Amino acid sequence: MVDVLLGALALGLLWSVMTLGVYISYRVLDMADLTAEGSLTLGAAVAGSMIAAGANPLVATLCAAGAGLLAGLSTGLLHTKLKIPALLSGILTMIALWSVNLRVMGNRANVSILRLNTVYTFLQNWGLDKTTSMIVVGAVCALAVISVLYWFFGTELGSAIRATGNNEHMVRAQGINTDNMKILGLVISNGLIALSGALIAQSQSFADIQMGTGAIVIGLASLIIGEVLFGKGGFYKRLVAIILGAVVYRVIIALVLKMGMPSNDLKLFTAITVAVALSLPRFKGYLATLKRSAKGEAK
Repeated sequence: MVDVLLGALALGLLWSVMTLGVYISYRVLDMADLTAEGSLTLGAAVAGSMIAAGANPLVATLCAAGAGLLAGLSTGLLHTKLKIPALLSGILTMIALWSVNLRVMGNRANVSILRLNTVYTFLQNWGLDKTTSMIVVGAVCALAVISVLYWFFGTELGSAIRATGNNEHMVRAQGINTDNMKILGLVISNGLIALSGALIAQSQSFADIQMGTGAIVIGLASLIIGEVLFGKGGFYKRLVAIILGAVVYRVIIALVLKMGMPSNDLKLFTAITVAVALSLPRFKGYLATLKRSAKGEAK
């Protein structure tokens, strides 16, 4: 059981970087960006292909994040310059990335990096096992990302991005170019998602064209769980809550699999989890109404 929980912790930390990217688009910008499913695979494909070709794992990981920035830029330009709705812009980029990812992997469905050096190899050479190495790297990356995001969104530019998501018309009235703010937010979001894809691919020793399928639902599940359980407080606490939510989600998945749930039902389980979490405010309001009605009848 301990090994199962440690594995869930490791995966949760790696996926938390992706969840932070989803948070920027979904919460900060108030946009449903489906580019995430293609960006995650893009990051994995770039990192896997470069490592397989002999590149330094750290350089490959940074290049993967850079590729994600370009994916976000593509969605942002489609939405702001061509005036395509945000949801459709993300879908178009996601579809295009399927072909791009295949090209990056040499027209193959997957790329193996088994027994090749990864970002975890350095720690493994120091005597740590792979799971512990994943936990250390994931924790360092997650904490570094939330620290940078906390600083950035406290700057004038970052505050303008947050304000754009809150009230676009008010921000535009202040003379701020909201299109540029949306583009920058999507760029950052997909860069983080691709970074997560690169780390995940190196943890499982291969990149696969199907890796990103359902990624947006996983990200939303982790985000909602984090907000419901740990989300009270300031902006920094909300960022930390997202990481904890990703870990809790992975622990839940590990436990239900341990109890015998077929792996084929995981997508259904995740969808139900997101639906229930999103419905909690309405359930709370309904219960509050019932309590008020009961008190009124008692009087």
